[in-house]
Amino acid sequence: MTQPPPERDDLNSLEFLHELSSRLATATDPFHAVLQRVVDFVTAVVPCDSCFLYTVENEKESRDGKESSRLVLRASRNPHADLVDRLDLPVGQGITGWVAEHREPVAIASKASDDPRFVLFRNVPEDAFEAILSTPILCAGRVVGVINLQHRLSYEHSPTEVRLISMVGFLVGAEIERARLETENTELADRLETRKLVDRAKGLLQRDMGLDEAAAYRLMQLESRSRRKSMRELAEAILLGDELRRKSADAAEVKA
Repeated sequence: MTQPPPERDDLNSLEFLHELSSRLATATDPFHAVLQRVVDFVTAVVPCDSCFLYTVENEKESRDGKESSRLVLRASRNPHADLVDRLDLPVGQGITGWVAEHREPVAIASKASDDPRFVLFRNVPEDAFEAILSTPILCAGRVVGVINLQHRLSYEHSPTEVRLISMVGFLVGAEIERARLETENTELADRLETRKLVDRAKGLLQRDMGLDEAAAYRLMQLESRSRRKSMRELAEAILLGDELRRKSADAAEVKA
C-alpha cells in the first residue's frame, strides 16, 4: 500500500487557515471559477490522481411537486468537458451520496469498490480508482457539495489530510453559495433582458408586417432555428436593422 508523504511544515494549521482565508477574502470569481480554485487548492494540499467537486442541486419532481436533491459534477482537476455540469447522481447513493446525506467524511485506503456503500454509476469517474477521500462541503449547517480525491493505487490518508480537506469543506461552503447566488442572479438578469429585447423585436414585426403577437413570435422562432441564432441574437439584429433604417431616414431628411 502506498504510504502518504511525511507531514509538511507548510501544512500547519495557522498557515493553512491563513492561505485559504486570504484566497476566499479576495475571491470575486463566478461560480465555476470558485469551484476550480477549490479543486486547485485541495490538490495542492493532498497529492492525488484526480479530484472532483460536486454541488447539491434541488429539483422539483414533476408528479408531486416535491424537491429531490442530486449531486452534480461541477469541477474537476483533469479536463472532463463531457461530464462537468452533465454528470449527476442522487444524494444518498454511492459513497459520494452517502457523504452528502450523512455530512461525514469517508476515507477508503484500498478496494473502494468493495465498500458496502459503493454503487456503480455509469460514467462516474471515481469507479476506476482504488482509494478515495470524500468530504462534505457545508454552509450554515447544510450540505452544499462534496469534494472527492481519488487515487489509482492504494493510499492511506493521514488524519491530518482528512482534517484539512474536511476543514476546506467547512470554509468554502459560504463562498460557493455566494458565487452560486451571484451566478443565478446574473442569469436571471440576462433572461429578463433577453425577454425585453424579444418583446421589442416582436413589436417591430407586428408593426412592419401586420402580424399579431403570436405570429410574430412564431416567425422569430423559425428564423432563430433556420439561421442557428439565439432568440436574443435575432432580436438584437431586428432592433439594429430598425435603428439603421431610422438613422438613414433622418439623414435623408437632413440632406433634403
